[in-house]
Amino acid sequence: MSLDLATDTKITWCPGCPNSQILVSFRQAVEEFVADGTMELQNIVAGAGVGCHGKISDYLEVNTFNSLHGRIVPTLTGIKLANPTLEVVGFSGDGDSFSEGFNHITHAARRNTDISLFLHNNQVFALTTGQATSTSTRGFKGGTTPQGSIDEPMNPALIMLAVGATFVARTIASDITKTKEILKAAMLHKGFAFVDIIQPCITFFDTREYYKERVHWLSEKHEKKSLDAAFDAVRGASEKKVPLGIFYQVEKPTFEELV
Repeated sequence: MSLDLATDTKITWCPGCPNSQILVSFRQAVEEFVADGTMELQNIVAGAGVGCHGKISDYLEVNTFNSLHGRIVPTLTGIKLANPTLEVVGFSGDGDSFSEGFNHITHAARRNTDISLFLHNNQVFALTTGQATSTSTRGFKGGTTPQGSIDEPMNPALIMLAVGATFVARTIASDITKTKEILKAAMLHKGFAFVDIIQPCITFFDTREYYKERVHWLSEKHEKKSLDAAFDAVRGASEKKVPLGIFYQVEKPTFEELV
């Protein structure tokens, strides 16, 4: 009998929201892990922060937990530290972790906490109807920046490389199969795994066409163990191209092991 990770809760994301594609990718990843015996369902814990992404915990028939705004990373750190045998994953938004909880995600990365964090990056505070976040593009017009944002956007993958994350990747929600494979690789990684998922907000900041014309997957020749190669790949993003794939992956002692 196939595993069904869907719940009876009605999905209330906007019709067509790419969050649903991330949900499908994660469900498929877990289903495959459980089917082949890689993981046991009862040992998987999925946490979420506050934002549109946070609803994902209502739609997953696994152990779930919702944190305060910006606090999903320390919550997951505590869960993993209390029981290192658990497979701990977290869903967060660019507002949740790169605006509200930026200090937490950077320290978890530098400590190499053994959790996986999946960033729903839509470049906007969508749940509160369209304010600018730290990843919004310069010129973005929203509730708090009616004349356009004057700030340069953060590059989450670049920051994670700089502070010591041992697994850094980027994907796009519309490619469900590739996203599933990257989520699986992150969950199998021992240490802090970060996946930046491009997830356009179709209501307040629809960037689907922008990314459709620009995303491309890294070459199979990319050296994932080279930090220099990772920095070069991440910095390769421009107005004409946005690289996707696993930029960096190395093994180092985890926070839990050292504790």
